Amino acid sequence: MKDLSHLLFGPLLAGASLRDRLIACLGAFIGIALAAITCVEMSPLASVTLIAPIGASAVLLFAVPSSPLAQPWSIIGGNIVSMTVGIAIAHLDAGPLVEAGLAVSGAILAMSVLRCLHPPGGAVALSVVLGSSDMLTAADHIVVAAPVVVNSLALVLIGWFFHRYSGHSYPHRAVPVMWKELPPAPAAGVLLDDIDKALEELGETFDVSREDLAVLLARAEVHADRRRSRLAATEMAGPAVVGAPDWRKRA
Repeated sequence: MKDLSHLLFGPLLAGASLRDRLIACLGAFIGIALAAITCVEMSPLASVTLIAPIGASAVLLFAVPSSPLAQPWSIIGGNIVSMTVGIAIAHLDAGPLVEAGLAVSGAILAMSVLRCLHPPGGAVALSVVLGSSDMLTAADHIVVAAPVVVNSLALVLIGWFFHRYSGHSYPHRAVPVMWKELPPAPAAGVLLDDIDKALEELGETFDVSREDLAVLLARAEVHADRRRSRLAATEMAGPAVVGAPDWRKRA
């Protein structure tokens, strides 16, 4: 039962702490509040459904700033590229169901090719298609889409400034914050080529960069060596302590 409850309700993110979650909440509050103000001031045509995906971007930016999906180019490029795909699909006049599928699939393809994959981008493309109207002209689409561009830029800028004081690196670099407190990794540690081969064998996609995986495994090797050294020292000292004579009895 304990294993089942941990599987169902255990933390989804390795290394996540209550402090990190509270910091993420504060950052999201600031970012979304400013984004909402920007939306209202810039474009009266912009619907709530079109701006809503920015909330998903905020979750990634403030809750998992180390994710490749939350980096500046992913957020800015992913939202803008997806918005462009959505506007293009909206002009096909193929029906809402077909357009919805084409918009999301086209956004995934475009973001993948341009190396700016960002999950909320799919929602941006879908929102553009579902929120479009035959009454909207090309100029209206630009006015409607402008808040997505500005909010994406503003959100990244707020995230960069916020994470400078939150203890997280952003844009993320594969260097642990407490690096100086740990000794260097062993010379014969895991290399990026080893990571690439392992990923190829597993055939899965993980929401972490290969550089972060290499750093994490290198740090784990350091702690594993420490644990083995302590265990070896304990085993060597154990028999001597257990078999030591009690000199007080002879006295």
